[in-house]
Amino acid sequence: MLKHYKIPLLTVFFILLIDQFIKIYIKLNYPLGEVGRLSDWCIIHFTENPGMAFGFEFGGEIGKLGLSIFRILACIAGAFYIRYIIKKEEHPGFVFSVSLILAGALGNIFDSAFYGLFFDRGTSLNLDFNEYMPYDGIAQLTSKGYAKSMFGCVVDMFYFPMMNGHFPSWFPIWGGEEFQFFRPIFNFADASISIGVFIIILFQKKFTKKEELIESDLPLEKAD
Repeated sequence: MLKHYKIPLLTVFFILLIDQFIKIYIKLNYPLGEVGRLSDWCIIHFTENPGMAFGFEFGGEIGKLGLSIFRILACIAGAFYIRYIIKKEEHPGFVFSVSLILAGALGNIFDSAFYGLFFDRGTSLNLDFNEYMPYDGIAQLTSKGYAKSMFGCVVDMFYFPMMNGHFPSWFPIWGGEEFQFFRPIFNFADASISIGVFIIILFQKKFTKKEELIESDLPLEKAD
């Protein structure tokens, strides 16, 4: 029975391993800010994200706790969904894609749940201003963390500002303003989620082909 879960188990294991290795290495060796650049559009920029994927934030202490709980529930639902599609003998590519999404979500949950406990410093919520404040220096592993569980920040580092320019003056709302593509800073777990979604969209017809064939093989109802 375990062989049927080989794809999701291996996918989640290796995505988490790579994701956490990159994050922990960056956090233990560099201060917040730019780490290095391979080109003008390929930059390693260490930042910490208290909110959602790709650097988007989700307000304050209550928002942070709510987001963490939502992530955990979503991962539990994702694990049950993978079990369901395996039992239905869905396409292995579909199982792999959903596993990528689950692995990415778990990677970011790990940061939120444990980084505040295991590192001596991190981006922390200032209750006086109700906003997250950066820290100085390089973090170290410790038994006394900088935040309680579920209040740690997610480590991001990949920054690909491929295009800079200005919206035309006639463009609605943002006319004349500067724009940048791709602005968000993200991590390996975020990339895993995005790739999983992209594969599902790209190969949707192939993944549903089996179901269509089953429906086409059903006998037609006789006319009255």
